[in-house]
Amino acid sequence: MVKQLDENIDPALPDHVGWRLWQASRSWQAEFAEAMRAAGHGWFSESRAGLLGHIPRRGIRQATLIERVDISKQAIQQLLDGLETEGVIARLPDPEDKRGKLVHYTQRGLAALGDGDRIKLEIERGYRDRLGQGPFEALMAALRGLAARQAR
Repeated sequence: MVKQLDENIDPALPDHVGWRLWQASRSWQAEFAEAMRAAGHGWFSESRAGLLGHIPRRGIRQATLIERVDISKQAIQQLLDGLETEGVIARLPDPEDKRGKLVHYTQRGLAALGDGDRIKLEIERGYRDRLGQGPFEALMAALRGLAARQAR
């Protein structure tokens, strides 16, 4: 079941774009996580998804991952331990740094990423259906415009 977000906004608070973007993001994340679990990935959670989003399909050095993600080294270690236990990732010795580790997806992890790609497109189709093609394209253009400033 998709989590419902509280629409009862205090009338004294401004109804601002940040709040609406946050609500839309949380709704999307909850729908995606539910669909991933329904697709057979019972290990999938929003916190694990937050970490997986920083691991390229070709893999990454664990030290680089720790630098990229804005959570503690211990929290990342716990998330990686869980993903490794579930067979989603594997940590291998880094041939360039004998003390370091490389984080790679396993076949199970790559299959989950494939399911995730499919589910993301399904959610997008649902948004297109609900909004209509023109408004959906306008939304995408607006979001790209907002993100472009951040990318600079």
